[in-house]
Amino acid sequence: MELYRGALGVDSDQALEVAVAHAMLRRVSHGETGAGVRIYRPSGRVVAFGRRDTLLPGFPDAVRAVREAGFTPVVRAPGGRAVAYTERSLVVDHVGPDPGYLSGMEDRFTGYAELWADVLRKHGVEAQIGAVPGEYCPGAHSVNARGRVKLVGTAQRLVRGAWLFSAVVIFDDTEVLRPLLTEVYRLLDLPFDDDSVGSVVDESPGLELADLESEVITAYDDRYGLEPAQLPETLLTRAGDLAPDHRVGTGR
Repeated sequence: MELYRGALGVDSDQALEVAVAHAMLRRVSHGETGAGVRIYRPSGRVVAFGRRDTLLPGFPDAVRAVREAGFTPVVRAPGGRAVAYTERSLVVDHVGPDPGYLSGMEDRFTGYAELWADVLRKHGVEAQIGAVPGEYCPGAHSVNARGRVKLVGTAQRLVRGAWLFSAVVIFDDTEVLRPLLTEVYRLLDLPFDDDSVGSVVDESPGLELADLESEVITAYDDRYGLEPAQLPETLLTRAGDLAPDHRVGTGR
């Protein structure tokens, strides 16, 4: 399975960054390639909204708050609610073929949650699987610490013939993310408890982001077998075509 590693560049277009996952999904669904995974640290500060968020009355005000905080609003490819992350985070997008369309969805949620929890436990994190009260983008397969704070959020998107599984790991910057998420969820009029926002470094202060990234790659390699590769130009071109679908206009 091909491994694509790294952001597109310093201060890259964040809509293009999230469109890469969409383009990867399209390639698999069209039978152009097999499974692949991309692991990267964002090059900027982002709030990735879900499609349902864009339909809420408070969405324009939430977008305004995001921009005023110095973050870029985008609409992400997988499902779920708004997620905020910074350069001190890790994003993993995994795509694969799925002839059965809906087959394997629950197994993927469970399997990836266990993978992330196992990696974090190696560093003394009391990692558990399940939602914590009032978490952002709530999900039964979130990975939390001590049953109190969310560390890893996961989401899927299914299309005919392929699936996309995305994970966002909050490594640091809770002091920035907590007040912004509080404001975003208030404006969207969605339940939220700021005490649910956590980070890996808060739970394991000696851990470096580069080391966590390397361990995650090792865990994926052990499970799937990875072959390092460059993002194909054809994929980047397709991502460029899809980027407007993920960009939030200045009027919103």
